[in-house]
Amino acid sequence: MSIRRADSLGGKAAIVGIGATEFSKDSGRSELKLAVEAVRAALDDAGLTPADVDGLVTFTMDTSPEITVAQAAGIGELSFFSRIHYGGGAACATVQQAALAVASGVADVVVCYRAFNERSGRRFGSGVQRREPTAEGAALGWNLPYGLLTPASWVAMAAQRYLHAYGLDPEVFGHVAVVDRLHAARNPAAYFHGKPITLADHAASRWIVEPLRLLDCCQETDGGQALVVTSLERARDLPRPPAVVVAAAQGAGRSQEQMTSFYRDGLTGLPETAVVARQLWRSSGLSPADIDVGILYDHFTPFVLMQLEEFGFCGPGEAGAFVAADSLPLNTHGGQLGEAYLHGMNGIAEAVRQIRGTSVNQVAGAARSLVTAGTGVPTSGLVIGADG
Repeated sequence: MSIRRADSLGGKAAIVGIGATEFSKDSGRSELKLAVEAVRAALDDAGLTPADVDGLVTFTMDTSPEITVAQAAGIGELSFFSRIHYGGGAACATVQQAALAVASGVADVVVCYRAFNERSGRRFGSGVQRREPTAEGAALGWNLPYGLLTPASWVAMAAQRYLHAYGLDPEVFGHVAVVDRLHAARNPAAYFHGKPITLADHAASRWIVEPLRLLDCCQETDGGQALVVTSLERARDLPRPPAVVVAAAQGAGRSQEQMTSFYRDGLTGLPETAVVARQLWRSSGLSPADIDVGILYDHFTPFVLMQLEEFGFCGPGEAGAFVAADSLPLNTHGGQLGEAYLHGMNGIAEAVRQIRGTSVNQVAGAARSLVTAGTGVPTSGLVIGADG
């Protein structure tokens, strides 16, 4: 089982193109149009054309199927198309799927994309509405009658336990919000460009579900993001420096549910992230000390702290101080709190920019970026590195 040993995927594929629409609260166009715009922008960035593409990967939650996007974007025949489940937890796994297809010869050029009108259309933050009966829905049924109706309410349960276990106050979450918004303030593409916040601003923001305040919760965004993946050999002949897929992993923990895993042995960590962390470190041969930039999924600030601890950057309960000390460049695009909520796909794009040396908040000499996907659900992760 690969969960117990290193895999051999690393170094066989690279991200060679990134493209996005603008990030807004009302795009004024369909989700399909957003997807096509992002795909074409990513191909232009890669120096490729729609005719070069033979694979597409997206999320199960995306309303624009691979075949429809291929038709609308002028892409021809496909030899590979795939979808990843579990919302934001799918982000890094789209690149993993693309890399697997390229490494095995199933496809030559695969585009990963995600597009939605998440602010002007369906708002995920509004909670469970009109859910079709599923096995996953049955798990939610144990919690909904007690008022746990929204993502914030589900995360608040674990966040409260985290604070209690380590003797911390809710203000510890503010360090993540402040760092994200600092980077967003310098990023012209970010929704909160020019709008940094302080710890005092965080503490003064209204409660959403205690212990989560407004500034602990990510924004809602309309937009699209796409990434182009091909073999490392082909990548070296393209215009942009390759962002090599050094390692990729998916992970689900024991007693895993979708945001409501309240019957685990403990609530102060993220076992699904631990699975991903072990596999990324094992397969890459790297450790936290080797990472130059961390792009950690920040739908809610408490889960950023837990991710840092699961990946071994610091000990349990120590992540707030770790972030406050600026011990690792974190979410240099502004994250989903500051730039845009694109289910983590914009974070992968930022990891690529860091490797290329083109980020607006560039970390000098950045050679390895850690990227994570949505937590509280089955999740995924990547280590992206420079060629050679």
